[in-house]
Amino acid sequence: MAVMTETTQRRNASQDGKGAPGTRGSTAIADTVVAKIAGMAAREIPEVHNLGGGVTRAFGAVRQRVPGGGTGVTQGVKVEVGERQAAVDLDVVVEYGAAIADTAADIRTNVVNAVERMTGLEVVEVNIAVDDVHLPDEEEDESQQQESRRVA
Repeated sequence: MAVMTETTQRRNASQDGKGAPGTRGSTAIADTVVAKIAGMAAREIPEVHNLGGGVTRAFGAVRQRVPGGGTGVTQGVKVEVGERQAAVDLDVVVEYGAAIADTAADIRTNVVNAVERMTGLEVVEVNIAVDDVHLPDEEEDESQQQESRRVA
């Protein structure tokens, strides 16, 4: 999933151009900023194991090993940002045993609250695709596969 890199500008000025100092000028919020906020907010939910589909997670793992490749905070996050509104799409892997409907509601609430509080944008929708369920025994398998890749 590609994250848009456009910026959104918000104008805050009174009609005569002489408003309070805090309202003069504009603020530009890049799409990547909204994507990072949404990604961090989604990861705060305990039942969320990871973000991103299988291919996205694989590319993210490779990117993390490359120096300067980044941390992948926006992995599994796609946003569309307008002048006053934002929409967020998330690809999520949940922990086994989690109530998916409740987890999705918790994610939506946390993402909406974080994005609106930090950016002032209205979040019109948070679409969630649950791509996988993380099983407790998968962690041992994943760590063994990573070790065998390092040795080879």
